[in-house]
Amino acid sequence: MKPPLPPFTHETAVAKVRAAEDAWNSRDPQAVARAYTADSRWRNRVEFPVGREAIEALLQRKWARELDYRLVKELWTFAEDRIAVRFAYEWRDDSGQWFRSYGNENWEFAADGLMAHRFASINDAPISAAERKFHWPLGPRPHDHAGLSELGL
Repeated sequence: MKPPLPPFTHETAVAKVRAAEDAWNSRDPQAVARAYTADSRWRNRVEFPVGREAIEALLQRKWARELDYRLVKELWTFAEDRIAVRFAYEWRDDSGQWFRSYGNENWEFAADGLMAHRFASINDAPISAAERKFHWPLGPRPHDHAGLSELGL
């Protein structure tokens, strides 16, 4: 997930966003955490982890609770070492209730391409199974699957 490196172009920012989406869809906390600097700072809902170990622990808790997780990210804007994305993901809890979580993230990268800061704002909306829009096998979103704008999200 590390390359591309800043300063970003539109093309490299889009590639960075897709690489992040693919990594998160792996639901592998250790692999995802490696994309962040050793002292990376996050704001994720009500948690403020600092460092890879804390990020990995947050992701382990997240994916133990958010079952059948499928995520789509979309580039919102970018600058030299920063990227803003919007995202939506679908998941269910252990009772079978489905949710779609919507949010925005602001990312700042170190020169080596690792993410140094991640500020996320996330809202959860209960949905029925019939309202789901992300229907692919667990893992990365197929390249021919519609993105957020195409799905009207």
